Amino acid sequence: MSSFPPASTPPHQAFEVDGRAWGHESGPGDVAARSPWQLFWRRFRRDRVAVAGLVFIAVVVLAAMLAPLIVQLVGARDPQEQSTEYLDSFGLPVGPGPDNLFGADPLGRDVFSRVLYGAGVSLQVAFLSTGLAALVGVTVGLLAGYHRGWADAVLSRAMDLTLAFPVLLLGIGLGSACSVGAGCAGGLVEPGLPLVVLIIALATWPSFARLVRGQVLSLRETQFVEAARALGASGARIVFREILPNLLGPIMVYATLLVPANILLEAALSFLGVGVQGRPTWGEMIAEATQVFDTAWWFMLFPGLALVLTVLAFNLVGDGLRDALDPRSDR
Repeated sequence: MSSFPPASTPPHQAFEVDGRAWGHESGPGDVAARSPWQLFWRRFRRDRVAVAGLVFIAVVVLAAMLAPLIVQLVGARDPQEQSTEYLDSFGLPVGPGPDNLFGADPLGRDVFSRVLYGAGVSLQVAFLSTGLAALVGVTVGLLAGYHRGWADAVLSRAMDLTLAFPVLLLGIGLGSACSVGAGCAGGLVEPGLPLVVLIIALATWPSFARLVRGQVLSLRETQFVEAARALGASGARIVFREILPNLLGPIMVYATLLVPANILLEAALSFLGVGVQGRPTWGEMIAEATQVFDTAWWFMLFPGLALVLTVLAFNLVGDGLRDALDPRSDR
């Protein structure tokens, strides 16, 4: 199709040919060319549920970053401060009230401040583990899908072996082994946050690798890859300059969906006692609340509600990103 404007076009009418806007003057009815980012944002903002989820995530992240300031403004106590003042005559924690917005736990600690600080721990673990899993998984998937042959066979068997290993059993084993002394790998992996991030990344990188490998197997046969190969481009250049940019959409969507799964996995590890030690986490609070749920319902309700809403918000945003990045949804 010719890229020049038709001769019969009125002088003040705009139109679009081959994705480019033409016309002498702009008007309210003109059709303008849009960049891929503009098309993505237009699709995404039409999904009000996904936008609401994104706003909720932003609020949670902001609250986690400003947790010390918020605790000070509302007059709450430090999350680790224990006090018998907030226990009744029977030694049971008191419920929500002016002095304790979310009540107290069996040790007299402020549940509100612990939920707030726990958000920071959960988000740090989820983002760091997802980023590490994406780095390893995308690299392995690119190598396996593009080179194929023995490299694909070895890396694919490594993915299958890792996926076949029970995640919680892996977490308990590594948590027990690395929690003694200076940690694992000569002190490189220390007990606490780095250990939990490593456990979750080890359990989730094969999912990224399999996703990327399947996409690369399809893209490596396309015409633009064949053209780059014919021009003498190296394999590394083809992989990272031609193929990888076309995978950013699926990678971003899957990472958004994996973050809530990693939040739940961190909660499960904390529930089993191999999570982040010395800092409040939602999973640890839920584990402690199981023993006093019949008398202190608020101790499980608020961290559980925070966990459920945060995971739901990430899932909604992931669904919205998937629809927005699909060209067929532009209607």
